[in-house]
Amino acid sequence: MRMWRRDRRTDETAGTGADGPVPPEPPREKVSREEVSREAPRRPGRAVRALVALVALAGMVAFAIVLARLTLNASPASVPLTHSNLTPGSSIRAYLGQPEFVETVKQLGGNVLLGVPFGVLLPLLSRRTRGLVRVALLTIVTMLFVELVQGALITGRAFDIDDVMLNTAGALLGYLLVGRRLGRAVHPRVRRRWWQRRTVRRKGSERALAADR
Repeated sequence: MRMWRRDRRTDETAGTGADGPVPPEPPREKVSREEVSREAPRRPGRAVRALVALVALAGMVAFAIVLARLTLNASPASVPLTHSNLTPGSSIRAYLGQPEFVETVKQLGGNVLLGVPFGVLLPLLSRRTRGLVRVALLTIVTMLFVELVQGALITGRAFDIDDVMLNTAGALLGYLLVGRRLGRAVHPRVRRRWWQRRTVRRKGSERALAADR
């Protein structure tokens, strides 16, 4: 009889602590949803995202026109001075070694600034064009095409691999300073916890079963 009473007292006091009764733990799923709702960023509406993408597309078109005027104009007077450069760093060393500092800044800084719009506008077009690697690859492909057209078709222009490197550096600089923040604000990435993924999968399977029925 004593052992039974002792066990009964233990069962009665199992939900109490030193400071009083211990409140029951809240359901795990409810707490998780509240935390997710607090942590989840507010996504702009589809109309806002579409408008921003349209403005970014218009900016890319305007930038393409400016780029064509700057790089695809013939310069017959420069024919004796132009030569193709396939060695990375060769033209940059030549610019740094010339005595005229203003001309060096103009050549190097101009090529860097020419790539900045890529890093700012590309993340605004779509979520797929975000990211350091994607911005770099898209800039490299575009500027390689421009340099190939210059070297093959434009009088007084030549292919220079260093221009592609400087343009890509400018695009990455624009992305790190401005484009990344703008891209995250317009196209935020929603991160789901493991229990959210399980809930989404369960709902998807339930919908599939309902459709089969």
